[in-house]
Amino acid sequence: MPLKLPVASVVALLGPAAVRSAVCGALDEDSARCSAGHAGLQVARLTAPAGAPVAYRLGLVTAVAAPVVLVDRLTEGLEAGQRRTVVGALRALADRGATVVVDDADPVAVLAVADAVLRVEADGRVELEQLPDAAELLAG
Repeated sequence: MPLKLPVASVVALLGPAAVRSAVCGALDEDSARCSAGHAGLQVARLTAPAGAPVAYRLGLVTAVAAPVVLVDRLTEGLEAGQRRTVVGALRALADRGATVVVDDADPVAVLAVADAVLRVEADGRVELEQLPDAAELLAG
């Protein structure tokens, strides 16, 4: 099933952990297309071993230049503050124009920087939802 994801955004995968992992694993790096559907886009997948230091993980984030980035459990094994640091760095990728899809052991941490949510259900249902701008919520 084709997914049309928002450009220049962080998209948090939400749903049962096993389903999120399966969806992230099934995303095909060779099938990303531009919004018109005809040009292939470069896709990078970021992941790190559970014992990798924060600096290594941040280095992966800052080095990636692809327009589509799949983040597959990049914060695995980190404590909460370190997870927030790594997840916060993903925002810079979206600010540079990348579409960043994130499956994380702590999806709530990802929501802090997310623009949209891709809800995946065990029965195969998938729903994309734009999140409201936090500044607008606070001002309103």
